[in-house]
Amino acid sequence: KAREFHDETLPKESAKVAHFCSMCGPHFCSMKISQDVRDFAAKEGLDEAAALSAGMEQKAEEFVKLGSQLYRKT
Repeated sequence: KAREFHDETLPKESAKVAHFCSMCGPHFCSMKISQDVRDFAAKEGLDEAAALSAGMEQKAEEFVKLGSQLYRKT
């Protein structure tokens, strides 16, 4: 998913073979996450700070439901 977003935002086809920037990795893209937060805020009628707070609250609940373990087997 991160690679798809990375490739979509590049100006030239040849740049698609480049490595990710230092903020990104093969499984996430910080720019995509930021855009997702903006989209969520707009959809929910929240400002970005409220959207971040709501998202952290949801993740905290998910963390507890999954056993409050930092490392899980996949």
